Amino acid sequence: MNRIDPALLTTPQSPFSLARRFDLRADSPEDFRQRLRHYFTQTFDCTESLFRTLACEDAWYQRPITLRHPLIFYYGHVATFFTNKLLLTRMISERIDPQLESVFAVGVDEMSWDDLNDAHYDWPSIARVQDYRDKVRAMVLGLIDHAPLTLPVNWDHPWWAIVMGVEHERIHIETSSVLMRQHRLDWVKAQPDWPACSDTGKAPHNTLIDIAQGQVQLGKPLDSPRYGWDNEYGHHEVDVPAFQASRLLVSNGEFLTFVQAGGYANNAYWDDEGQRWRDFAKASQPTFWVKAGAQWRLRLLAQEIPMPWNWPVEVNCLEARAFCRWKAAESGQSVRLPTEDEWHRILSASGWELSPAPPANANLYLEHWASSCPVDRFEHGPLCDAVGNVWQWTETPTYPFEGFKTHPIYDDFTTPTFDDRHNLIKGGSWISAGNEAEPESRYAFRRHFFQHAGFRYVVAQAPVVPLASQYETDDLVTQYMEFHFGAEYWGVPNFPKALAQIAIEATGQGAHRRALDLGCAVGRATFELARHFDEVTGMDFSARFIDQGVALARGDTVRYTATEEGELVEYKAIRLADLSLEDTAARVQFWQGDACNLKPQFSGYDLILAANLIDRLYDPTHFLQVIHERLVVGGILMITSPYTWLAEHTPREKWLGGYKKDGESWRTLDALKALLGAHFVLQGEPRDVPFVIRETRRKFQHTLSQATIWKRVR
Repeated sequence: MNRIDPALLTTPQSPFSLARRFDLRADSPEDFRQRLRHYFTQTFDCTESLFRTLACEDAWYQRPITLRHPLIFYYGHVATFFTNKLLLTRMISERIDPQLESVFAVGVDEMSWDDLNDAHYDWPSIARVQDYRDKVRAMVLGLIDHAPLTLPVNWDHPWWAIVMGVEHERIHIETSSVLMRQHRLDWVKAQPDWPACSDTGKAPHNTLIDIAQGQVQLGKPLDSPRYGWDNEYGHHEVDVPAFQASRLLVSNGEFLTFVQAGGYANNAYWDDEGQRWRDFAKASQPTFWVKAGAQWRLRLLAQEIPMPWNWPVEVNCLEARAFCRWKAAESGQSVRLPTEDEWHRILSASGWELSPAPPANANLYLEHWASSCPVDRFEHGPLCDAVGNVWQWTETPTYPFEGFKTHPIYDDFTTPTFDDRHNLIKGGSWISAGNEAEPESRYAFRRHFFQHAGFRYVVAQAPVVPLASQYETDDLVTQYMEFHFGAEYWGVPNFPKALAQIAIEATGQGAHRRALDLGCAVGRATFELARHFDEVTGMDFSARFIDQGVALARGDTVRYTATEEGELVEYKAIRLADLSLEDTAARVQFWQGDACNLKPQFSGYDLILAANLIDRLYDPTHFLQVIHERLVVGGILMITSPYTWLAEHTPREKWLGGYKKDGESWRTLDALKALLGAHFVLQGEPRDVPFVIRETRRKFQHTLSQATIWKRVR
C-alpha cells in the first residue's frame, strides 16, 4: 500500500496552479498572442505533470473503470483534438499522424457510438504519443506566434479553435485525475506538484440558511469576454420561490450517519436507477472511502489518508439523492438536491466574487491544494463553498436554453447529453480552472459517474420541473428527419429508401454480410439496408444526427418539429414500426466518425454507400484514394452527389470538379473515373436520382443526385 508522504500534506499552496481564465479582449494582436501562448503552454504542461503520477506501464493501458478508455487514450485525445479542430477551421491543411488522430478522436463518455472495445485498438506506445504531443505543441505555438490574426476573437473566428482546444484540455485534466483516483493504488505515485490539504478534523455541524425568492437570468452573450461552450449561450429567465439551503456542503462526517443508518441497504431511499447502479456496483459506501480494519481512510489522487471527516463527501448523483431521501425521512422536511436555478440563487445569496489576486477565495484553480479541504474553510457570506472544493450535483438534467445552437466545429459537445440521463454539476472543484470554474459553466455527467463532486441539500416546497424538450428542434436535424422519415412530396420517392434499394440491387448475387452507410445522417438508409444485409454500420461526422438513429434503433419514438411558416411548426413523431423497419434494429449500429480518416476496424464491407457525401468532405481526393481499403474485393461502392461544391465545406483547391482544367470543363464524374480507376470498375451508366427537401409547408428544394456504382476488382 502507498503511504502518504507527510511532506505532501504540509505544502500550503499547490505549486502547479492554473491561470484562472482567459480574457478574449486584447489591446493588440501581440497582447492576445502572448497571453494565449501562456494559457496554452501552462495547460499542456499541467497534463504532462499529471500523467507523471502514473507509476507503471499497466497504469497507462488498463482501464481504471469499465466505462472509460485507458488513460493512454486521454493523453493522446487532448492533443489530437487540436489537430482535428484546426483542420476544420483550416488554420492547418495537413494532418500530423492520421492514425493517432483517428484512434484518439472520440470515445470519452458511454454514448452509444463510443467504442470501448479494446479488441479494436492496438494502443500506441507512450513514447509515440509523447512525440505526437510534442509535435502538436510546436504546431499550436507556431500558429499562435505567426498565423494571421485580426481582433476580436469570437465564436465565428478561426482562432476560437485554439482557445477551445485549451479549454477542452482543462476539462480532461480534471476527468483524468478522477480516473487516476479510481486506479489501483500501486499504479500511481504521489508527486510534489500535487500536494494534499493537511487540515483535517471532525465534521462541523450543518445548518439551514434562508434563500430569498428571486429572479434568475441565465445565458451568456455572444460578445462575452470569456470563452463559453455552446450550452451556455441563449436565454433562460425564471422566478425562483424562497427555499432553504444547507450552509455547508455535506461532509464525510455528515454522510457517515447515512451509511451507519443502513442507507445503502434501504431500498426506500433509492429510485429504480439508483437501485440498479447500487446493486451492480455492490455499493455500501462512497467509492473513495476505504475501510481499513475498524478505521476509515480516504483515497486521494495518488495516496490514502486517514478519513478527513470535515472534508466534503464525494459521491455520484444517485448517492446524493438517496441521502436526501433519508434526510427527508429523518427530518420530516422536503429535502432534495437544488435545481440549477436554485444553485444560482444560492450563489447570489453568498455574494461571492473571485478575489483579484491569488490565492483564490475558494478552493479552485489548483491555487491551494490538489485535494478537497474542510467544508467550512472558505466562507462566502452566510454560506461556505458557494463555489469550489468539489462540484455540486443538481436535480436538473441538462437542457438547451432558448436560442441554443451548436458550434460548427464541435456539434457534439452538449447535444448527446440532452437525454434526461445527464445531470448538471455546478461550482467547480479544487482542480477546475478556466471555463470550468466559471459560475455560468454547464457541465453534465451521467448520474452514476464520479467526478470530484459532492452536494449540498435544500429544503424546498417547489417541485422540480423538467425543462428538457420532448421534441427535437434543431433546424438541420428536423429537416433531415423529415427528409428521411417524413412524407413523400410531389411524387418523388423517399431518397434514402430509393438509394438503399439501388444499392441492394447492385450487389446482386454477391455477399450480403456487411454494409457501411457512410454519411448516414439520421439513418433511414441504414435501416433500409438492414432489410437485406446481416450487419449495417451507419456513420456520420455529426453526433446530433446519429443520435436520432440510435434512439430509433433503441425502440424510442423520436419526436421533431417541421416548420409550417414563420414561427408556426407541426409536431411529428416517428418510430421504426411505423415503417415496418422494427426487425432491422438488431442488425444496425451507429458510430460517429470522419470519412476522411476512418478507424482501422471499419473495413471488410461488401457494400459502402456514400450518399451526398463527397461534396461535403474537406479532402474528397484522399477519401477516394483509400476507400477501396474498406471494401472486400468484389464489393460495391455506391456514390451519390448533386456535386454542389462549396468552399465552406471543401477548400476550392480540393474540389473534384466543377471548373476548367487545361481549358476544358472538368466535371466531378471525370475525377471519379480518374481516382477510382486503379481499384474499381464503373458498373453501368450514371443515373440521376431525384430528392425533395421540405423547408416549410410551401417551400421545397428539388435536386438531382447523380448515382454511380463501382465494383472493386483489385
